[in-house]
Amino acid sequence: MTPGSDITLRDVARASGYSVSTVSRVLSASRPVGAGTARRVREAAERLGYRPNQVARALRSRSTATVGLVLPQITNPFYPTLVRELTHVLDERGRAVLLVDCDDDPDKEAARIEALLARQVDALLVVPVDEHRSRPAVAAAAARVPLVLLDRSCGPGVADLVAVDNAAGMALVLDHLAARGRRRPCYIGADGTASAAAERRAAYEAGVSALTPGEPPLLALGDFSAAWGREAVDQLWAERERGDRRPPDAVVCGNDLIALGVIQRLRQLGVDVPGQVAVTGFDDVPPADLADPAVTTVRQPVRDIAVEAVRLLERGLDGTGAPACDGGSLQDAAPRSPGTPVARHAVRLAPHLVVRASTVPDTVPAPSGTRHGARSGPAAAGAPVGTAAPPGTPAPRSAASPAAPLTPNSTKAAQ
Repeated sequence: MTPGSDITLRDVARASGYSVSTVSRVLSASRPVGAGTARRVREAAERLGYRPNQVARALRSRSTATVGLVLPQITNPFYPTLVRELTHVLDERGRAVLLVDCDDDPDKEAARIEALLARQVDALLVVPVDEHRSRPAVAAAAARVPLVLLDRSCGPGVADLVAVDNAAGMALVLDHLAARGRRRPCYIGADGTASAAAERRAAYEAGVSALTPGEPPLLALGDFSAAWGREAVDQLWAERERGDRRPPDAVVCGNDLIALGVIQRLRQLGVDVPGQVAVTGFDDVPPADLADPAVTTVRQPVRDIAVEAVRLLERGLDGTGAPACDGGSLQDAAPRSPGTPVARHAVRLAPHLVVRASTVPDTVPAPSGTRHGARSGPAAAGAPVGTAAPPGTPAPRSAASPAAPLTPNSTKAAQ
């Protein structure tokens, strides 16, 4: 007999010395059993090469144990990190992931969502392409299966959301720059209506008014790419050459890719970073600490985002609805009857500021095994640099600050 080809639960039961029902409970993780029993059953199953019939299991349970994950653009290095954590958390719960990429196209996004539903995924995790244009497809899917939005919103009441507190992250950046004596910052970010871009831009505009009272915020808006970072620097420095305005002493970037492009172009122009111009990013993607100088940035608590998102999904799958969110904290919700509308909740997780050499030239590298310089809370002057949050420390939840009204940007990039 070829191992695994025709092995049944009865064969595993015979080899392990336990009943078929006990073996089923162990291998399906449907009910708890003793550790010794579970170990011997799994050893017998592995020895025989037993493989469960997933099709038969799905037919019996009406569950495929799969979750669809919809991303706007996989080439953004933040998303592979998020995918990795989501895959790990879902795997721990016996669920597989079907991943699709939408090329930042809302029409493709709607088609991908429909294709995943046709494959009978149990639930969906979605990073929407656009806050407004993604809304119809997301709302329709949320009416059919449990759905949680990640990183970006589609507006209130559409689906549950788990994201970083973008306003808190931008406050950390501005506090840090103020403590370093920077008084003429500019912002290079993304245009459009992706909610993360809009939230970061609005938080910058609201916060920078305290640093430069009476002056309009200096903004350059394009997309979340290194190429746009380089182009924006050329535009801003052209204004400086014409004498239109004083050059900035800090560049606050909407994400790390922009910051990497900004640093590259500034160095090509002979600008000292951070001596003349400090540069900050957002997200803490892996290339951020490899740049020269390494990028001071806002670290998203990616593991905690994954855990919270899966927790919300599982409550929907269990029929208990989503937990209530009050002041940024999660509370257990009472079970609901099938068909009862689910209240939508937003969970905002607090970020950390990671101080590196793009703002502090004498930053000491973190010890081996940790990322450089993470800390949470306001970046007060004299705060220690090069310290990191203990590994595995859950990120605190924080209530999102209301978005400030937007003002017209002074510089607009060609898309």
